[in-house]
Amino acid sequence: MEQWLIQIMNEYGYIGIMFLIAIENIFPPIPSEIILTFGGFVTTTSSLHIAGVIFASTAGSVLGAIVLYIIGLQLDVARLEKIIGKWGHILRVKKEDVHKADRWFAKYGYWTIFFCRFVSLIRSLISIPAGMSHMNIGLFLLFTTLGTLIWNTVLVFVGATLGASWEKILNYLEVYSTVIYLILFVLVIIILRKLVRRK
Repeated sequence: MEQWLIQIMNEYGYIGIMFLIAIENIFPPIPSEIILTFGGFVTTTSSLHIAGVIFASTAGSVLGAIVLYIIGLQLDVARLEKIIGKWGHILRVKKEDVHKADRWFAKYGYWTIFFCRFVSLIRSLISIPAGMSHMNIGLFLLFTTLGTLIWNTVLVFVGATLGASWEKILNYLEVYSTVIYLILFVLVIIILRKLVRRK
């Protein structure tokens, strides 16, 4: 995989990085953490610059997010209602649940978009409910770009700082992802308990 990344980055430079990140956002063949930290390392051995890698990777992330946002637009609440009307009794989901989720996302969605950019896998998928809720595209792009820019900047700088030892950071990122997933799991359990108590 490393040789393949080297080849793409050496041949296509910033465009290659943008392409890799965009593809990773839509259909993640390799984690963006690898591309970003390796991209930072490449700046120490090639003509690529840190600012250019950050800009290219952020542009790629935003492009991927836009594609998933558009997919979300096709899966609006009305279509979900039809699906739930047919299969809701099996999924144990009601039409009212969809509207509640939609209202929640409309209220807190922008900050959700921002913070989810720091969580593996979810950072890509969060664009779909944003499209489903018809979130304001301008604000969606703003919060997506801000969250992505911060994440990309940190990882590219880490890769550049560690140099040839850039792979060491991947172990720490794995631990980070596990901790974040555990926190999200606990939050979901707490929310579910509150909902059950209300009912």
